[in-house]
Amino acid sequence: MSRITRQAYIEDLAELQQRVILMGTAAADAVKKSMEALLGQDKALAERVMKNDDVLDDMIVDIEDRCILLIAKQQPIAHDLRVIATGFKISTDLERIGDHAFDIAKTAKNIEGGMLKGIADTPKLADCAVDMVEMAVEAYRTADIRLAEQVCTADDKMDALFGQTFQELSQLMGREAMLTKQATQLIFVARFLERIGDHATNIAEWVIYLETAERMRKIKK
Repeated sequence: MSRITRQAYIEDLAELQQRVILMGTAAADAVKKSMEALLGQDKALAERVMKNDDVLDDMIVDIEDRCILLIAKQQPIAHDLRVIATGFKISTDLERIGDHAFDIAKTAKNIEGGMLKGIADTPKLADCAVDMVEMAVEAYRTADIRLAEQVCTADDKMDALFGQTFQELSQLMGREAMLTKQATQLIFVARFLERIGDHATNIAEWVIYLETAERMRKIKK
């Protein structure tokens, strides 16, 4: 490979990683806005989040195309191959995070009545999910293994918060029809947030693999 060709190849790898970072920022923003729409009962914002899901869909197609072209044209090995493979995998997790943000926004658009009182753990769950996504993306951007490990550790906190939220909302069910319906919808939201945390953990584990060539535990789906 000539010096000019090698330089172009290095720039293509850097551009791939930059595209993944941009997608990560967009995914985290979608989760934030979907929860703002839900807690503020802002149906217009919920609609915008749903429409913007197409942007994330376009991003993953672009990243996948770049990964395929780099493999086909350059036949990368070692760390370069891991850059491409993790770019492909991380973009898939980010796309799924966007899907869950869409689902939360859809709930925000369709939920009826005023927001239930006593759902303090739901915003906490959302904050934890957003923090995990942002930390995972930052770990990828900076190749920070310790930060990636912190995301993996935070998954336990996320699971505990989900359990508390589920119990809290379950206790509200059965009191009256409206409470039961809204509590059920919010349990789904809590589940979406818990799954976002799982995908953030996946991203963190891919970061560790990228930098160490060592696989962590089984990736969550």
